[in-house]
Amino acid sequence: MRRAHGVDPWGEPLMHPQIAEIVEGLVARKKYIYLCTNALLLKEKIHLFKPSKYLTFSVHLDGQREEHDLAVCREGGYDIAVDAIKEALGRGFRVTTNTTLFDGADPKSVRAFFDDMMELGLEGMMLSPGYSYDKAPDQKHFLGRARTRRMFRAILSNRKRDWKFNLSPLFLEFLMGKRTYPCTPWGMPTYNIFGWQKPCYLLQDGYAETFAELLSTTNWSNYGTESGNPACANCMVHSGYEASAVNATFSSLGGFLATVKATLFGSYRDEEALRLLEEHQEPVHPLVQIAPTNESTLQGTRA
Repeated sequence: MRRAHGVDPWGEPLMHPQIAEIVEGLVARKKYIYLCTNALLLKEKIHLFKPSKYLTFSVHLDGQREEHDLAVCREGGYDIAVDAIKEALGRGFRVTTNTTLFDGADPKSVRAFFDDMMELGLEGMMLSPGYSYDKAPDQKHFLGRARTRRMFRAILSNRKRDWKFNLSPLFLEFLMGKRTYPCTPWGMPTYNIFGWQKPCYLLQDGYAETFAELLSTTNWSNYGTESGNPACANCMVHSGYEASAVNATFSSLGGFLATVKATLFGSYRDEEALRLLEEHQEPVHPLVQIAPTNESTLQGTRA
């Protein structure tokens, strides 16, 4: 099994003046790449890339048009991203989406968003609940664990067979409250120009110069909900818990059989979840615009 590499989980990688060369080099080494992008520049720069089984554009979309544009503080952002997705698919590229869901997300709208994405012809969709990490500029609209489970139960129960998720089936069950796992904070290590980030890409407790130093000098017992660390109290994010779910799949026969069952028969019929879809759920703190869109800033970054 080859390791998949995420290109620039923070920021916009298509702004990098050498992104084409970086991707070309990784593809030449037969590394699987998920290039995470908001897709605002994807259509105009897609000519820099060649379709490959090793390259996937992972487009950030936080729901349908209104929800996404509000979440990213940019009117028209959804339409630009969808147009870029169509262009990439038309050129033969692999495309997935990554979606962060916050407090107050409408489960019915999210399910309709899944339908929209499948209609486009995406390879799969990734989901994660919003997590209140220290660097987030707006701390109020993130989900607690109980509200996370309730929301994902409504969204992911009574599932349509044509929905394709780019996630472990057991991680989806974890989000729905059907399973519990400890965090695996070293499961998705992040490397950038400063070094290896401790302990995961959502927290910033310094950097290590080498991967060996990261593993040996980080006190891993200080992280995860079970550690008592308040910074981790409400986290259910894929970067820590999908690795745990994958480990559960391959570490025992029971885990493997549970994954097979979820893959083949995972419709999750649930009458209570259907009722939850009809509830009007107000967020504890309404999502607000953090700052106006600065169009001149975007234009100035174009190569």
